[in-house]
Amino acid sequence: MKRSREVLLRAVCGVFVLMLCSILSGCGFERDSVPDADGSLCIRRTVDRVSSIDPVFAEAVGASRCVGLVYETLLQYDYYARPYKLVPFAAESMPSVEDSGRTIIFRLRDDVFFGPDKCFADSNGRPGTRRMVSSDVEYSLKRLADAKLSSPGWWTIEGKICGMDEFHRKSVSDAPTDYDTAVEGIETPDDSTVIIRLTEPSPQIMWVFAMPYTAIVPREAVELYGDDFSQREAGSGPFMLKSWKRDYEMVFVRRTGRDPARDHVLSSPDGCPPDEIRYFVMDDASTRWMAFLSGMLDVNGEISRDNWDAVMGPDGKLSKELEGKGIRLVSHDSLSTFYIGFNMDDPVVGGDSGRELRRAVSCAFNSAEWVSLNRGRVSQAFGAVPPGVERRLTGYSPFGYNLKRAKELLAGAGFPEGVDKRTGRRLELSLDLGRTDQETRESAELFASFMERIGISVSLSYNNWPLFLKKVGRRESQMFFVGWIADFPDAMNFMQLFYSRNTSPGPNRSNFSNSVFDGLYESALDGTLKTAGSADPVVEMQRLVSDECPWVFVHHGRENVLVGPRVRNVIPHDFPYGLEKHWRVVSGADALTP
Repeated sequence: MKRSREVLLRAVCGVFVLMLCSILSGCGFERDSVPDADGSLCIRRTVDRVSSIDPVFAEAVGASRCVGLVYETLLQYDYYARPYKLVPFAAESMPSVEDSGRTIIFRLRDDVFFGPDKCFADSNGRPGTRRMVSSDVEYSLKRLADAKLSSPGWWTIEGKICGMDEFHRKSVSDAPTDYDTAVEGIETPDDSTVIIRLTEPSPQIMWVFAMPYTAIVPREAVELYGDDFSQREAGSGPFMLKSWKRDYEMVFVRRTGRDPARDHVLSSPDGCPPDEIRYFVMDDASTRWMAFLSGMLDVNGEISRDNWDAVMGPDGKLSKELEGKGIRLVSHDSLSTFYIGFNMDDPVVGGDSGRELRRAVSCAFNSAEWVSLNRGRVSQAFGAVPPGVERRLTGYSPFGYNLKRAKELLAGAGFPEGVDKRTGRRLELSLDLGRTDQETRESAELFASFMERIGISVSLSYNNWPLFLKKVGRRESQMFFVGWIADFPDAMNFMQLFYSRNTSPGPNRSNFSNSVFDGLYESALDGTLKTAGSADPVVEMQRLVSDECPWVFVHHGRENVLVGPRVRNVIPHDFPYGLEKHWRVVSGADALTP
């Protein structure tokens, strides 16, 4: 009987796949362009909903991936090097550093061009190009600092470049921001040279020049398109945005006139560089899975819990069935931390008055059950900084899972057995989620069940991703489930999530504010080395955050990517912005050869 059920189940799944393929074909997945043995050099994968591809708003991974395709930064990550290291991108070489680390001098390449775009139109009105020059770098950094834009990436340069904070303050006024205003810390003596003067030496600043926030844009495009600039591009990156069907599909094609050698994607015996990249929005994990199995997607970057057994064999390796189809599993422990954040502005869970309640919630979170639900695709988080990052605090988890202590802390907070002593009503907290798929719902319901065990009722609110970001950025959420993927491989990138000057709409989404923490953060920021016998400020910051509990530490992520038989040279990377330029595409019989 068991065997009959398995056969029936497989038959039903097979029919479902065929039905889904038919549906997808009717939604724009034309069969003659499906990436199989037709020799197409198009790569298809999914992306979260993207609201803007303006670099200064690239706070979400999906938006950052798009920005990385169409724009360039001064520096970029070496695709192959581990530990991670930086190499030139728009810069012709790594910058020179002078004045004990306070002055950084970049020289730009002479073969970087924006466009083609109508903002550079020739005398006949045809879209043209323009070389990137040093004033473009200056302009782009000023946009990041423009208070009128309220960029969530302002924190990356705040307090770091001489005169930039003053520029930020002046831009608050009602008058149009004057981008011609001189900033003390940026000099452009010629079209190829950018001199950046820092307020203090900053060991982390070089990583910032490889972040999508600091991608270089042309002033002509911003001024011509105005608010529409966020929906189009006039970049210099390896790809151009060809079309964008909101919440459905984004199509990128290789930039006209760009030398492929710049992107290290010259033809090789193992495939050719992609000519086109299609990003599809598929919120449902089952839809993504079926689309991948049918060959309509080349990459499946999220393996759901429900599909885990279909992917992994009993030996913990990729199933023989998938392996036989030429599918490969690319995995690594990512530099990410997922957490449930408390809004520290909230009168119930925030501030000093909510400290015991936050600690009770943390102690009620059962990490073992959570990891089990996720089928081992994640690892337990004991703090904000993930494994693999230097100066990570270990062996300190004062409010880890302990149900008895959770109840004691809850009573101490004024809610014995979950009942408010002042009103006699049961305590109800609200949790915002940024997705509506089944996996998110199951996770949220498990968290709610943890709280139910100590008498707290949790109201779950499901949102699409853009709405979720807006609610959290406006401080409208009481609790929210989100993750942070490192911007650069340094513990300070996680510590800045608790710095008071980075509160919403910045990356400090919990709006945590603590003067002791800020003092430690600032001492670590300026590169001050700890004296003999003193504590490392980075470690002390982590200890303080663990004590104050602005977050429930949920888990650290593990990246598991399924790659179809046509795509090669896919290497795990924690900063995957625009890295498809390194990928290769093979076709025909070659696709089934590992």
